Amino acid sequence: MNRWPEILAAGAIAAAIAGAVLAQGPSPDTQRAVAVAALPSGGEGAAFAITGVRVFDGERVLPAANVVVRDGRIAAVGAGVAIPAGIEVVDGAGRTLLPGFIDAHTHSWGEAQRDALRFGVTAELDMFGDWNRIPALRAQRESLDAIGQADLWTAGATVTTAGGHGTQYGFPVPTLAADGDAAAFVAARVAEGSDYIKLIVEDFSTHSAERRLPTITPAQVAAAIAAAHAHDRRAVVHASSQADALHAVESGADGLVHVFHDAAASPAFVAATRRSGAFVVPTLSVIAGFAQDASGSALAADMRLAPWLGVEQRSALQSTFPGAPRPAAFDNALRSVAALHAAGVDVLAGTDAGNPGTAHGASVHGELALLVRAGLTSVEALAAATSVPARRFGLDDRGRIAPGLRADLLLVDGDPTADIAATRAIAGIWKNGHAVARPRLDQPATAPAIAAGALLADFEDGGTGVRFGHGWQLTTDAMAGGTSIAEQAWAAEGAAGSRGALRVAGEIRPGFAFPWAGTMFHPGAQPMQPVDASARSELVFQARGDGRGYQVMLFSGPSMQAMPSMQAFTAGPEWREVRIPLAAFAGADVATLRALAITAGQPQGAFELYIDRVELR
Repeated sequence: MNRWPEILAAGAIAAAIAGAVLAQGPSPDTQRAVAVAALPSGGEGAAFAITGVRVFDGERVLPAANVVVRDGRIAAVGAGVAIPAGIEVVDGAGRTLLPGFIDAHTHSWGEAQRDALRFGVTAELDMFGDWNRIPALRAQRESLDAIGQADLWTAGATVTTAGGHGTQYGFPVPTLAADGDAAAFVAARVAEGSDYIKLIVEDFSTHSAERRLPTITPAQVAAAIAAAHAHDRRAVVHASSQADALHAVESGADGLVHVFHDAAASPAFVAATRRSGAFVVPTLSVIAGFAQDASGSALAADMRLAPWLGVEQRSALQSTFPGAPRPAAFDNALRSVAALHAAGVDVLAGTDAGNPGTAHGASVHGELALLVRAGLTSVEALAAATSVPARRFGLDDRGRIAPGLRADLLLVDGDPTADIAATRAIAGIWKNGHAVARPRLDQPATAPAIAAGALLADFEDGGTGVRFGHGWQLTTDAMAGGTSIAEQAWAAEGAAGSRGALRVAGEIRPGFAFPWAGTMFHPGAQPMQPVDASARSELVFQARGDGRGYQVMLFSGPSMQAMPSMQAFTAGPEWREVRIPLAAFAGADVATLRALAITAGQPQGAFELYIDRVELR
């Protein structure tokens, strides 16, 4: 049976719930930082120098040079540069100095910008994000103040259609109707402050033979690209098929933000892309995830990176896309990158961080290795993460090491111009000329044991209380921009003649690609706080309802954004016992149980469910 809709529904719910919890502040299991030796502070008015260092300036290699930084900018670089008296000096012998990396395809929320900077990524180009943040993002990247985050540019809302790709991942977005005016839609995005315009041309035909999503039309693609250019904005396109990618470049797209993977690039496509001047951000890291090749897990295990990975980053790198491995997609992508690069098409390093198998910051180091695997030299791969994205996206003050430019710098041990993996041996990072504190991160403490007693709730007290945990909390797709509704309350006459039960009722409404509504139980003291429930083996509860299907979702794992595992049940008019072994929740880790949700989904319409005597035995 095709589980594609259920998989995306679970992912959407996980992202929305995690986003809601993260918005309240750090989770109880936030990792503990351990201090390390500080690099030169580079404070207000401060200056420092890095001496005798190999420099990759974004375009060429200087075998040995001195670099002087003053007031947040590069003051001088070169073999004969004198070191001013009285300034702090960093010994660069045996090391290489690089421009801070630019990740040209991310989805950045929560701690993403901090995570990125910790691995030498000083700028990210967000390809779908919250446009309400744009004024603050712009102010940050124009400043030279000390900051613990990578700078961020964003497409804001994308050009997609109702129910199309981009509408299912956790927050409401504007959509372009099938007969809508693409030029007016783009003008609205420009008014919101989008730094560039991203178009989504994606019907999921390259991902599933059984399911299609609506997408914008070829005429709308051409009109949106023309409108972006009329507003002096770049137009970049997400396309997974070669046919859609070819139409995009022939329509004047500035770049493709994925390399398609349904086939290797044909000579005709390569020629058309070269002719058009379009660039390509292959996002090989995420396509490798389709192949389930464990490259993300390998990054998480690399001891040059692992001690600085946060819990969420480590979990993200170790996660995989559901379904069968698709190695052909990855092979097609590698062959396409090789052909495009050989033809002189600009290739930019981008990770699509925010997806399974990727993590902000760390995945850029993996993407560089994949670009080399696809045929770029190490120097070309480094340019793909520095000067090339800066040039193609108009980031004029970064991406290179040259006098007058912003001092966003990465110092590594060894020579990544010969061995690309040397970028992982980070010796220092500077943002706006200020040294970035880079603490090692410990694993969080083991989750506390679940409270004693199997019974969660029996509703005999005339209310909706629980024996332990945070209680019952309504959950609906409204937190992700949907319109479904739910209510819950104590109801008389529970199962087997008991005094009462919990009534959960509402309506599944249109407006979200994968709607849900129901109730959620958090076994910890706070929402989504993990507990160790490994001593329990079965979820048991009594249920009756309207005859429709429902699902139980179990949230677990080190990451709040991990995809829940689901089990379905039917609630008929008579009370019946529902028994679900915890082992039936595929991939769940009950040693880090975060929540249990009981929800209605499709089809649309009203629902009414009663539950009683809920136990974790």
